[in-house]
Amino acid sequence: MYSHEPKNYKCPFCRLLKGVEDKYVLSKQKDIFYREKDITAFISSHWWPNNKGHAIIIPNKHIENIYSLSSQLSAKIHYFEKKVAIALKKEYRCDGVSSRQHNEPSGGQDVWHYHIHIFPRYKNDKLYLLTDTKKQLADINERKIFADRLKKYFK
Repeated sequence: MYSHEPKNYKCPFCRLLKGVEDKYVLSKQKDIFYREKDITAFISSHWWPNNKGHAIIIPNKHIENIYSLSSQLSAKIHYFEKKVAIALKKEYRCDGVSSRQHNEPSGGQDVWHYHIHIFPRYKNDKLYLLTDTKKQLADINERKIFADRLKKYFK
């Protein structure tokens, strides 16, 4: 229902979950800080200048968008979203958090696997004023620092 996933799509999040690291997968195993039966959380491969280390939560099963997401899985994802928000407050000492989730091209979705972003927010960080052209691929070693902090927090 409401599918925009191209034929023969090589889902980067499914590949990440399988441990594949290739040209289709910008996130790496080192980015993952939490994994359980139904969900995985990791540090995003792309950052906005003032909001480094934001997290993404995905279902471990390939689900394209919110329209196909079961209520039970949605509840698990959003329950953990709250835990990640609290972790960001404690570990990053941020002033607040924002969550974003996109569906379909007109909704801003560009990876055809349901996911939710949790951003650390800081006073005057201008996250919503900066366009996607300002997001940049973050260095894996810098991402690992954030992933390790959250991995330790969730132990």
